[in-house]
Amino acid sequence: MNRHFVSSSDIRSVGWQNNTLEIEFNRGGIYQYHGVPQQRYFSLISAGSCGKYFHSFIKPFYPCVKIS
Repeated sequence: MNRHFVSSSDIRSVGWQNNTLEIEFNRGGIYQYHGVPQQRYFSLISAGSCGKYFHSFIKPFYPCVKIS
C-alpha cells in the first residue's frame, strides 16, 4: 500500500486502500486498521494534529494488525 508522509510527532506516514488504513509510527511499527471509511482517512490526514485525531477517532474503534 502506498503511504504518504504526514507532519506529526507520532505518525510518520499514512495510507488507505479498500477500507484499510495503514499507519507507520515514528517510534517504529506499521499497523493496518480494518473497516476504516475513506472519510476517516481524509479527516486524519487533514487534521491539525494527526496523532490526536488517531487516538480519538481511529485507535479505539477499529481492529488492527501489526504488519511490521
